[in-house]
Amino acid sequence: MTDWVTLSSLATAGGTLVLAVATYQSVRSANRSARVAERSLLEGVRPVLIPSGEQDPAERVRFGDDVILVVPGHGASAKLTRDTIYLAVALRNAGSGLAVLHGWRVRAQPPRVPGAGPTLLLGDAPGPDSRINREPDLAEFRRQQLDLYIPAGGNGFWQGAMRDPSEPGYAEVRDAVEGDHGLWIDLLYGDYEGGQRAIVRIGATEWPEVEGRRTTVMRYWNLDREDPR
Repeated sequence: MTDWVTLSSLATAGGTLVLAVATYQSVRSANRSARVAERSLLEGVRPVLIPSGEQDPAERVRFGDDVILVVPGHGASAKLTRDTIYLAVALRNAGSGLAVLHGWRVRAQPPRVPGAGPTLLLGDAPGPDSRINREPDLAEFRRQQLDLYIPAGGNGFWQGAMRDPSEPGYAEVRDAVEGDHGLWIDLLYGDYEGGQRAIVRIGATEWPEVEGRRTTVMRYWNLDREDPR
């Protein structure tokens, strides 16, 4: 004899299971679509800082104590006084969103290994843990005293000054500026809402037969999303 109560319960359970699976798949699809939409939205307001172009006009950068640096396109400038190191870099925003500079850190580049090629640095074995690849510590960054904004597709600049001879890095940066050695300038920036924070490491070195320092991007680190590498 057919047990209709049992069959009805099984049919109800099966329908519920099918509905649960469909709901699960629908939620997964909706979440995936939401992530894609969010990523597209963020890409639309994401800044990417790079050095300005060789043919871009020079930037005149003024500090609060009336010191002025003239920074050529694709370049950086440095000036020493008795107790202060003045630094500036000409920048371009290659991204699609307004860039807001949050903070900075400057260190002298390690000396290069003679005859070992253009990238190997003294005491810095190649690899992910080498000094050039190591992500800088956010605790070492100092906050920008002025709000610096660079529009999407536009040019601008970064400026900073080291005024305390006892602060970390001061002596090595001063020696590098005096000796025309290379600098690593780490800039912390993000979008206009304070998100999508990233660090760009810019190398500033003297070039033969070129007046002043020229700059190049050495590394990016993403802080609020996964790195591309």
